Formats: sequence, structure tokens, C-alpha cells
Amino acid sequence: QVQLVESGGGSVQAGGSLRLSCVASVDMGCMAWFRQAPGQERARVASITRELRDEAYADAVKGRFTISQDNGKNTVYLQMNSLKPEDTAKYYCAASPFSNYCPLQAWQYNSWGPGTQVTVSS
Repeated sequence: QVQLVESGGGSVQAGGSLRLSCVASVDMGCMAWFRQAPGQERARVASITRELRDEAYADAVKGRFTISQDNGKNTVYLQMNSLKPEDTAKYYCAASPFSNYCPLQAWQYNSWGPGTQVTVSS
């Protein structure tokens, strides 16, 4: 079982920035960030493949969020800029064993971190 630990959440005013980090206990082919607000489904925000470093973003965060990885540290980051109140959610790190492919749906990921809360005030 892969262990994932997130950090970096917190509270910020609209327009501010936060950087989330996720450390994985082992290498995984795909790492992703999901978020879930109360009453909403968990949705993928961004993902990155380990080898090809292919990145994908939800339309709502394109141009504002950047996913990156440090393979030597088994760590993936999510840099979040120009934060909006609608970005408020619990953010989860997820890992998938697929090589060079990051699934879109949450059920396709087999490893999850406990989540970190991000709150953006207006």
C-alpha cells in the first residue's frame, strides 16, 4: 500500500497563493491532485505522469495552478496562484500505478492521502 502525505493547506484571501506538497512512499506512474467541497464529488484538479511529465488540468484551474514533481524525492507539488473562493475544498493527493497515463476519475486511483484543507476568503 502506497503511503501519501499532503501538506501546505491553509487559509488565504482571494488572489493569494498556496503550495501543496505530497510525499509518496514509493514511485508511482501517475500522481494527481483532487479536491472535494462539501456536497460535491471529488474531482481531479491536476495530474502528472512520472516518466513523460505529461500534465493535465481541470478547466477551472488552467493558468492558475501548476503541478510539478521531484522524482528524486517522490514528491509532487501543486502551486496555486490567483486563488478564488470557489477553490475552497479539501485537497487530496492520489497515485495510480499506470505508466504514462493519469486517469480522470477518482475510482481509478488506488492510493490516497488524508487530505489537506484549503480555504479562500473573499
